[in-house]
Amino acid sequence: MSLEITLVGARVLTPDGWSEAPVGLAEGRLVAGGSGREVDLSGYLVLPGIVDPHGDGFERHMAPRRGALREAEHGVVAAAAELAANGITTAILAQFFSWEGGMRGPDFAEHVFESVTAVRDAVPVDLRLQLRLETHLLDDFARAEAAVDRFGIGYVVFNDHLPHQRLAEGRKPPRLTGQALKSGRSPETHLALMQSLHERTSEVPAALDALTVRLVKKAIVLGSHDDSTPEDRREWAARGATVSEFPETLEAAQAAREDGSHIVLGAPNVVRGASHAGNIAASELVAHGLCDALASDYHYPSPLRAAFRLEELRLCDLASSWAMLSSGPAQMLGLADRGTLEIGKRADLIVVDPTTRRVEATIAAGRVAHLTGTVAERFLRS
Repeated sequence: MSLEITLVGARVLTPDGWSEAPVGLAEGRLVAGGSGREVDLSGYLVLPGIVDPHGDGFERHMAPRRGALREAEHGVVAAAAELAANGITTAILAQFFSWEGGMRGPDFAEHVFESVTAVRDAVPVDLRLQLRLETHLLDDFARAEAAVDRFGIGYVVFNDHLPHQRLAEGRKPPRLTGQALKSGRSPETHLALMQSLHERTSEVPAALDALTVRLVKKAIVLGSHDDSTPEDRREWAARGATVSEFPETLEAAQAAREDGSHIVLGAPNVVRGASHAGNIAASELVAHGLCDALASDYHYPSPLRAAFRLEELRLCDLASSWAMLSSGPAQMLGLADRGTLEIGKRADLIVVDPTTRRVEATIAAGRVAHLTGTVAERFLRS
C-alpha cells in the first residue's frame, strides 16, 4: 500500500534547486498542496531516489558460494533490501550472457531472469534487467534474443572479454585455471573454447550488425562496454548503441560525447579515486564534463558516497552530482516518470542525514522500502 503523507521541514532537492517546500505523496505519486498526515523531517535532506543504471552486486545473494543456486528468489528479495538501504529505488541488474560459464553463462542468466521476474512485483524497489552479451558468443545470439523477448529485457550491453592478443600469439591467458574452475570446465577445455571463439572473429561484425538492427526495432536500449578508442565508440554508435559504459580513455569518452551517447561511469571508481583496472579515473572524466550517470557497478553503497565525494573534490555541487544518480540515468533509460522530484512523477525519494550521510528512509513509488533511525521514529510518531 502506498503512503499518503506530507513531508515537511526538510531541505529538498528539486529541479530548480534546493527548497524547503512540503513534499506530498499520494497513490504512489508526488502531489501538490500536501496530502494526509505530516511527517517532520527537519534537519534532513530529501533527494530523488537513485536510478542505478548498471550493477551486479546482487550476485552474492543469488549464489553466495559456487554451486549454491537454490532458492534464488529469496536472494532477489535480499538484494532489493540492500538496494533500498543504499537509496536505490530503480535498479538495473546487469547479468552476463557469456561463454565464460558459471555465474556468467546463459544457464545462470536465465535462472536470474526467472527469479527476478517471479518476485519483482513483491518488492518496492523497481528491479529491471540488463543482458550483457559477449560479442563472440555467436551460436547463442538467438537464445539471448529469445531471453530479451521472454523476460521483457529493455537494455542490452555488449562485451568482449576474450584475451585476443594472447590467443593470437598462441599463449595461455593469465588466470586461466581460476577462470576455468569458475566455469566448471577443465583449463584445457576452457582454453580450447576461447581459441575456437577467437578463430571466428571475422564472423562477429556481420552477426552483431544483424542482431542490433533487430534489437533497435524492438526499442531496446543498446550499450557498449569498456570502449578504449574513438573507433570502438564510433563502431558501436553506428549500430545504435546510445550508451557508453565505463569508457577506458579520455578519447573514447570524448567520442561518446560527440556522437550524443550517454556516458556511464563507475561510482566505486569515484570513491576509490582510481580505476581498479588501471584505466582513466572517473573523477577525471567528470571534471571534463564526460559523465551522465554513475553506476553502482559491483558495490551498492558507492553511488551515494560518490555524489558527496564529487562535492568534496569541488568538481561539482551536490545538486549536479546527484543528477548523475537520478535524472541522468533515468533519461538514459527512457524513464520519464522518475529521476526528479516533480508533481505527477513517481514518489521515488530518499531521506538522508547530512551529517552521517546515511539513508534513513527510502520510498519507492510511494511504498516504504527502507526505514531506520530517527526518521523511522518520526514516521511512526506522526
